[in-house]
Amino acid sequence: MHHANHFYGHAHVLARYAGLGDGHPPRINGYVQHGWNIGDGLAPGHPYAERTPSLLWSEQTRRRAWSVGRRNVTVIGAPFVYLLAMRPEEESAPHREGTIWYPFHGWEGQHVKGDHKKLIARIRDTEPGPVTVCLYWHEHRMRRVRRLYENAGFRVICHGYRGHWWSDTDPQFLDRQLAELRRHRRVASNRLTSAIFYGIAAGCEPAVYGDPMVLADEDPTFGGTARIRRQWPQLHGEQVHLPTAVEIAHAELGTDHHHPPAALRELLGWSYPQEETT
Repeated sequence: MHHANHFYGHAHVLARYAGLGDGHPPRINGYVQHGWNIGDGLAPGHPYAERTPSLLWSEQTRRRAWSVGRRNVTVIGAPFVYLLAMRPEEESAPHREGTIWYPFHGWEGQHVKGDHKKLIARIRDTEPGPVTVCLYWHEHRMRRVRRLYENAGFRVICHGYRGHWWSDTDPQFLDRQLAELRRHRRVASNRLTSAIFYGIAAGCEPAVYGDPMVLADEDPTFGGTARIRRQWPQLHGEQVHLPTAVEIAHAELGTDHHHPPAALRELLGWSYPQEETT
């Protein structure tokens, strides 16, 4: 299995939905898109075997993949969509309040450069209710960055470690994220990212504002932040038109393309005996 299929517990969520239980998921026959992006669904720089199936979130991503020459592509919808199908919101769910805010983050190989103090001031001036700041594990471990948000009076959390090279994957990452999103009325970030689309799908009002910050050696192949702001202007701002946001989120997450368990097992190569994997 490509190691990125384990990121954020994606393979575990798909296995649960497919009826295979909570154990170690079988090997997936293909590369599952592991985050929202504006390219062909594959993360730049990740090792990829030619002719391996690409299992993508949306029809838009499939068309982009086709335009750059990839042919073995299938739309299956985002793993988060399958989680929503397994965990519908209860009618007796507690009243939502406040905002969950996701500052743009780096990772092991790339760090973010930006002024967190200015971002904190902008958040304080904008958000009317209590604020939860969710830091990516990388920034959460940076005491200096974490303390800035804690000292501002925000509740600071981390959904967990995404995993890397088949190690330390947190199978409950998305479950934890969904639970937090459903506690809040708003979801916000300084960049349009997966978390914003997840929040919309989970019933939050979205906002994208503030300094988008800079990722060291950011790959400009597909147009970067400038293109995102041009192509999705409706999702940027302190207040966003919710019906429009919901329509876009459903398209980008492939909500209408998720498959029933038997069909998903077929697409992922789980309808046949599996080799034992690490």
